[in-house]
Amino acid sequence: MIDRQLIGRIVSRHQAEAERGRLRLFAKAIGETGDCWSEEERLRVPLTFLFCLDMERPDPYDWYAGAGLELPKVLHGEQSFTYIRPCFSGDVLSFETRIEDIYDKKEGKLEFLVKATRVTRVTGMSGLQGEHVADLRTVIVQRHG
Repeated sequence: MIDRQLIGRIVSRHQAEAERGRLRLFAKAIGETGDCWSEEERLRVPLTFLFCLDMERPDPYDWYAGAGLELPKVLHGEQSFTYIRPCFSGDVLSFETRIEDIYDKKEGKLEFLVKATRVTRVTGMSGLQGEHVADLRTVIVQRHG
């Protein structure tokens, strides 16, 4: 069972750089092939790339066991984001993930954990440090029985 006492608790914090070479590879993988991806000095970070950067820490699932999540039983339920302001290649971004909600359905056969991640610019070419740039939301589903 997922520990409902975790609602409101921060489960991870880390920083990651939106590195130019990785952005070009990501753009290629999602079919973005325009000249701007090879020529521009500052590349704009695609919205979904923030989810990739959020996974860039030594063990992105290290908090699962403590929360009562069992990786073999976990499904990806939902993912969404709110993009507040653009971020660019070279920006170092801070990711802080908090458990927003935990609930169940089907008489407890499905448990849902909603995590919210606040993304803030730590450093960047814009010089605007500490800016809130995006919110990421993920729903994790754990099956039972």
